[in-house]
Amino acid sequence: MVITTDFFTPVVDDAYDYGAISAANSISDIYAMGGQPFLALNVAALPPDLPLEISADIIRGAAEKAHEAGVVIAGGHTIQDKEPKFGLVVVGFVNPNIMISKKGALPGDRLVLTKPLGFGVTTTALKQQLAAANDVREVVKWMACLNREASQLAVAAGVKSGTDVTGYSLLGHALEMASASGVAFRLHYPSIPFVSGARHYAEQWTFPGGAADNKMYFEAFVRFDTGVDDASRMLLFDPQTSGGLLLAVPPQKLDEFLARAKDMKQSAWVIGEVVDGSGIEVLAA
Repeated sequence: MVITTDFFTPVVDDAYDYGAISAANSISDIYAMGGQPFLALNVAALPPDLPLEISADIIRGAAEKAHEAGVVIAGGHTIQDKEPKFGLVVVGFVNPNIMISKKGALPGDRLVLTKPLGFGVTTTALKQQLAAANDVREVVKWMACLNREASQLAVAAGVKSGTDVTGYSLLGHALEMASASGVAFRLHYPSIPFVSGARHYAEQWTFPGGAADNKMYFEAFVRFDTGVDDASRMLLFDPQTSGGLLLAVPPQKLDEFLARAKDMKQSAWVIGEVVDGSGIEVLAA
């Protein structure tokens, strides 16, 4: 049995989308372990003057996303707070013989990412009223997408090392995996996917505060090619809400993994490889 929880303040304007994204994000930790979620509890802090229909939409968005995942929401707890906060406690099962953890990546494994980056810089642009509607819709679609199929593919491919990419950014979570496994990760920047508006908002420097925190904590363990400019570097420190899975796929399983992903219409990008050493190296080509 595995249990996890997560909750956060709104990252989008629409209450239903906020609930759905919160649920997908909370459930993701179970998928990141190769598990199957089955039960959840709501965790909510809501202002007493928040219109009832907004509270209802948040909870409905989460409930319908949980239903999509096959998860029963069995109750929860709500308190009053000045700013809305919402998430889930999620319970799941995982076979310990196939469980995915941060350790276990081996030199030669290929690094696969299952959602693009740029959620944090785009949603912060939204808060600053700088984001285009199409860019917001694109990011909402990705954040509300479950990591279920990606997890199933990882288990089928015998992946031992993986995690979901959330608040610590791609580089922070990659470093967790590399450190736990006693190896280094080499990332190829041109192979890393981003949502459509990410570069535009990065150049406007609409990064959330967490991006600077991630840079401060993790930069000492990252080696960048000189061809990777400042905006590109910060995009790799950008916190993600309900991001995709980062997986160390055995090289002999990679072609099968990608073929099955294509059949399942599951996005998957090969962004680098596991090598001997320590830390993270980001190449410009």
